[in-house]
Amino acid sequence: MSNTPFTAAGLAEALIACPSVTPAAGLVFDCLEAQLTPLGFAVHRFTTGEAPDGPVENLFAVRQGPPGSRHFAFAGHVDVVPPGEGWSSAPFAPEVRGELLYGRGAVDMKGAIAAMVVAAAEVPQSAGTLSFVITGDEEGPAQFGTVALIEHMRAVGSIPDLCLVGEPTSVNRLGDTMKIGRRGSTNIWLEVEGKEGHVAYPHLADNPITRMVHMLAELKAMPLDEGTDWFQASNLEITDISVGNPATNVIPSRAHARLSIRFNDRHTGKQLGERVSAIAAKHGATARPVVYGEAFLTPPGAFSQMVADAVEAELGLRPEASTTGGTSDARFLKDLCPVIEFGLCNATMHKRDEAVALADLDALARIYARIATAALAP
Repeated sequence: MSNTPFTAAGLAEALIACPSVTPAAGLVFDCLEAQLTPLGFAVHRFTTGEAPDGPVENLFAVRQGPPGSRHFAFAGHVDVVPPGEGWSSAPFAPEVRGELLYGRGAVDMKGAIAAMVVAAAEVPQSAGTLSFVITGDEEGPAQFGTVALIEHMRAVGSIPDLCLVGEPTSVNRLGDTMKIGRRGSTNIWLEVEGKEGHVAYPHLADNPITRMVHMLAELKAMPLDEGTDWFQASNLEITDISVGNPATNVIPSRAHARLSIRFNDRHTGKQLGERVSAIAAKHGATARPVVYGEAFLTPPGAFSQMVADAVEAELGLRPEASTTGGTSDARFLKDLCPVIEFGLCNATMHKRDEAVALADLDALARIYARIATAALAP
């Protein structure tokens, strides 16, 4: 590696060098444990779930502060999306070129985890309790990742007062954006059953595509909302229509479709599923909703002020509070305590030649240390 062992860049290189396509297990957790143990963290690793969405490895590490002290948690994931083809260098062979570190996971989010570890080393144990909540399945189904970690934390009675998730939230430069909430997400599978027949004799058949088209038009026109003070308007998108009819002269027997709804805190996934199901029933269709996360908001206040103050102290700007983007594991962690997401620039996440600025890694470590110190203050 091109860096000394205990720098944010050096730790990021070590993590990137561990191939960890979701669901991650084994080597990448070995690497993280080896970094945390010398800092006084008690590391607990466990595996949950069965195929097809498991097994998933998770890690909870805690460094206990004085009795009665506050508890601050860093949270994130070590799994990454598949790298794909066309990289300028091997995706799991980290490489520094100029002022950038390249490798899958550099920004999403092994770089942030490395910065968290360096930050933890700067916070004295006497300041309070620090923990790491790390899953190997955020990029995948996320059924046995952070959800299982939360169950473990509740079981051992180790609940943080505040939690920071290191997702890459910055847009144009490090520090310009933090997430204080996220929209909810639900997918809904639709099926219309008809009656097959010859296209020349439509009166003897029941074309499910006709009913599907009418139903989708009504669903797309279904009023949701115009947004709120902190959330953009909810939106419903048709993401798939399939019939699978190889014949040109046959009316098929059934048709399928899928919807995705990203919604703000004026709705719940259950309510939206019920609304879609009611419209589907009018058209003789069935609906199967699956809620992947509810909308949530950490209202601007003391915690967001801590984050903004830390960013301003290091970088001279204050981050914009946002709820845009997709989902993250903050949708689960918000059930434990207030949660905010803040991390690196997201321009190259999930892309070939994913890269992070070396200077951003160092700055992020300093910002994280400031946030943790402020969060643990009595």
